[in-house]
Amino acid sequence: MDTQFLQSFVMVVDSGSMAEAARRLDLTPAAVAARVKSLEDVMGTPLVRRAGRTVKPTESGLRILNHARGVLRDVRNLHALANDDAPFGEWRLGVSSSALTGLLPPLLRGLYDKHPKLAVYMEPGNSGTLYQRVTAGVLDAAVIVEPQFTLPKSCGWQVLVEEPLCVLAPASLAGRDPLDLLASEPFIRYDRSMWGGRMADAYLREHHIQPQERIEIDHLNAIATFVHQGLGVALVPDWTPPWPEGLDVLRIPLPPPAPVRRMGMVWSEGPKAALARALLAQAGSTPAGKH
Repeated sequence: MDTQFLQSFVMVVDSGSMAEAARRLDLTPAAVAARVKSLEDVMGTPLVRRAGRTVKPTESGLRILNHARGVLRDVRNLHALANDDAPFGEWRLGVSSSALTGLLPPLLRGLYDKHPKLAVYMEPGNSGTLYQRVTAGVLDAAVIVEPQFTLPKSCGWQVLVEEPLCVLAPASLAGRDPLDLLASEPFIRYDRSMWGGRMADAYLREHHIQPQERIEIDHLNAIATFVHQGLGVALVPDWTPPWPEGLDVLRIPLPPPAPVRRMGMVWSEGPKAALARALLAQAGSTPAGKH
């Protein structure tokens, strides 16, 4: 069986459409569909079905999905071991979107200084999903928002940066009280399904603020851009740079004590825990670790 068939099947399920899977794989939708059909022919049963505008796995597809992921991981791991002089294989690392461009790159640079041939499979996502994938063994580690519950003993955790909540406002609103801005100006909400968004929502409720909600979105860079355009104010973590260029926005501190979003690494205490600790060792020697 060609593992490319499995790759296309998994990508279709993950993305929810042939077109999006084709975009991610740099193929045509017809080529992706042909690969999935070839896998279905080998298996002797349909693996995906159309549901409106999306594509979903059939019961048979769901049964083999995790096994297919495992086969692909094992193949990548074999390739990494064959081409790496360190006995790690592939390191499966999840990264929340706000850490992907600011917090993580300098830490990786230090890690690669010590392990130049290390193979990393990186999966972006939100903190809740990435945490679940670490505890399920799909990922070896993840850089996420600190969970607000007790972690299992099978996992390690270390804080990397602390990011206090602040009010983002257009420069034209300089000098205004931050709580007054939240109560009186149009509000751009950080998605409440995100752990950081829940923290912001809890702060608003604690202070009995009912904002004039205009937009809710889970992308911090987009929120900053919307604020720059004068669409409203926002309550967000003061996340690790880089921020989008050319923004004329204010970061107004909240009255103390302000809630703090803690970004850190969660990892599975397994054979590759040493890689998580090696990356964490870089935090004290890089600007990202001293936010």
